[in-house]
Amino acid sequence: MSLVTLALAGGFALILIGLYGALNNRNILRIIIAFTLANTGVHLVLVAVGYMPGRTAPILDTAVPVDQANALIIDPVPQALVLTAIVIGLGVTALMLAYALRLFASRHTLDISKFTELKW
Repeated sequence: MSLVTLALAGGFALILIGLYGALNNRNILRIIIAFTLANTGVHLVLVAVGYMPGRTAPILDTAVPVDQANALIIDPVPQALVLTAIVIGLGVTALMLAYALRLFASRHTLDISKFTELKW
């Protein structure tokens, strides 16, 4: 089993575990952790899809001549997307935790079935 296949399988497993956890838990903190787990799985899948064996980082120097750069360097777009997604995921997780804290302060529970109204 190659490293790419293992990373893809692990990423999809994390996504499925995260979705299962988000749909089957009533505790808001567990739901947040499940979403974060699924988010990490998406990152792993994106990195595995962008991986190209035998290529190097897109830095043009003496190791990678300019005329052979197209065949020797890797596309940096998937890695840049994952870095951006990590930052956005961190912000979304912080926002979800702040919202959970606010819900707990108002109702003294984190059970999502107790929050049935649209306004509070």
